[in-house]
Amino acid sequence: MSYINLLSIGSQGGWTIAFVGYAIVFTALIVLVLVFLVLPKVLHINLRTKLKKEGKSSANIDNLNIEGDVNAAIAMALYLHFEQIHDDESNIITIKKVTKNYSPWSSKIYGVMNQPRLRR
Repeated sequence: MSYINLLSIGSQGGWTIAFVGYAIVFTALIVLVLVFLVLPKVLHINLRTKLKKEGKSSANIDNLNIEGDVNAAIAMALYLHFEQIHDDESNIITIKKVTKNYSPWSSKIYGVMNQPRLRR
């Protein structure tokens, strides 16, 4: 097999891989969109059947939808409440001075002051 044949096989394989990759990504996106569109309806039907079994009125069943901004406010309040539990601190600040021992290896003055002499 010559080098030119390998190049032509590689370019066809590249287009195939690209097409299959795009097809997989778009298929996954379409499936996710369908799941997100159907899932609230399924949950609503499930909740409606549970409320009917408990004997709740139909007015309670129809008023189940909560707006997005209300959901966001409730979620933020719960998040802040549960995060506040962790924030108990002692309010004591301790500062310890760390002394470093002198080392000529870390001193830059020897590199600046002691320059090599040029021989003429």
